[in-house]
Amino acid sequence: MLHPRTFTFLALIGAWILSLIAYEAVAGEGAWWRSKFDPHAEPRAIAPASELQPEEKATISLFESASPSVVHIETTELTRQLFSRRVYETPQGTGSGFVWDARGYIVTNFHVVRGSQRIFVSGNGFTREEAQVVGVDPVTDLAVVKIQTPPGGLQPLPVGASQDLQTGQNVYAIGNPFGLDQTLTRGIISGIDREILSVAGTPIHGVIQTDAAINPGNSGGPLLDSSGRLIGVNTAIQSPSGASAGIGFAVPVDTVNRVIPQIIRKGSPDRPSLGVMLAPDRWTFAQGIDGVVISQVLEDSPGSRAGLVGLSQSAGRIVLGDVLRAINGRPVRTEDEFRRQLFSYAPGEEITLLVERAGKQREVSLRLRAMEREDD
Repeated sequence: MLHPRTFTFLALIGAWILSLIAYEAVAGEGAWWRSKFDPHAEPRAIAPASELQPEEKATISLFESASPSVVHIETTELTRQLFSRRVYETPQGTGSGFVWDARGYIVTNFHVVRGSQRIFVSGNGFTREEAQVVGVDPVTDLAVVKIQTPPGGLQPLPVGASQDLQTGQNVYAIGNPFGLDQTLTRGIISGIDREILSVAGTPIHGVIQTDAAINPGNSGGPLLDSSGRLIGVNTAIQSPSGASAGIGFAVPVDTVNRVIPQIIRKGSPDRPSLGVMLAPDRWTFAQGIDGVVISQVLEDSPGSRAGLVGLSQSAGRIVLGDVLRAINGRPVRTEDEFRRQLFSYAPGEEITLLVERAGKQREVSLRLRAMEREDD
């Protein structure tokens, strides 16, 4: 049996040994901790930069030239507090746009400014300049706003042509996705002559499809070719998530260049008209007819003056009048094809129709008028 003093002595010896072990562990850890620092550490030498590739230089040059023409658009709306009934002005959304001319006219999408209370434009050398809506065209999802006090040095983009576009060519989008100003993305034209629905529920024809990244906030910004020319206005994406999935769409420049001057002149574009009404495609297809059937010709219209004839009744039967087969040599088989081709012309222009009646075809020339009602 151990004496109590002996037990105490052994306990002290054990504690001393354990403290030595702990000290060595801590001392060793401290030594390791100190060993990971190097008081002589210096920044690494910078490797020499290689020469930029010609394509990179061209992209940089394009951005430097075009970006001053691209603007950031912010909109506000009025909201009423539920309990106090007080009205507040709150942020509504953001989008992009671009300078149309030095007078302060800015092009964007209709859906960017739709329902807004106030509009603010920021761009190269200026911030949050208030702008007013000049006019809109929901059918093409285009709008024009004007900066109230245009700053000096506004730089319009050069304008291209839709006929020059080819699938596979490089394109560039500049805009403000998610509020990130002056963002450049690059891709190719994935397809041309696409069709999408506008916010008005009507088809926009001749649309450009691109895989250049287009995200919320890019709407209203320009799509450019490799020469920095405007070839489209970015307007929509196809994506299950709402972010870019490599399928973006732009309103073609020919449509933009036709509609925007009319909006600036009078607030809305003129639509050309023949002064006729069309039979529904459903009925035409059921009759096995190839073409677009005229159901009615309005009085004192280009169609009536050209001698066009609509449907009539005889002895309880519907008698077929004129069937439109082509406009200026381009076939039309549906109402959409007819409107698409018709809307590529302006009021006052002369067109030639290929018309069939009673199995015989003939050409009819007429001058388009401005649409006065939904008669085409």
